[in-house]
Amino acid sequence: MPAPLDTATLIDLARRAQAKTPGPCACTKTPLDGWQSQPVSLDETPLREIGTLLAEDTPEPTVAEYLPGKTTYWADDAPIAPRYFPYNRCSVWECTSCARLYLRYTEGGGYFVDRRIRALRLALIEDVPL
Repeated sequence: MPAPLDTATLIDLARRAQAKTPGPCACTKTPLDGWQSQPVSLDETPLREIGTLLAEDTPEPTVAEYLPGKTTYWADDAPIAPRYFPYNRCSVWECTSCARLYLRYTEGGGYFVDRRIRALRLALIEDVPL
């Protein structure tokens, strides 16, 4: 089981990754600034799970979203609010080649399962209470 991460730890991880992230990497072939269905072309080999935003003491995380103003779930600049859906169901992954961080979760619907991924950007993390 991956280590649980709180918002402060997530911010610290994002800050450290931002400080050491170099230029292009194979993990950046497809822009992942906003949520995307995980591209088939994404090589998962260099990705390493480093933690989860799923709170240990929450039997069923909220499905409430934090989307202030006119932003949308798919927007590149949508805030990353760890206590809200879908972030509260995400695991945090690091590219071992370039140190970039990604959020990943599986969206499940009536007849489908969709693995989704989004780049973790420090400037978008918001510590918003439920």
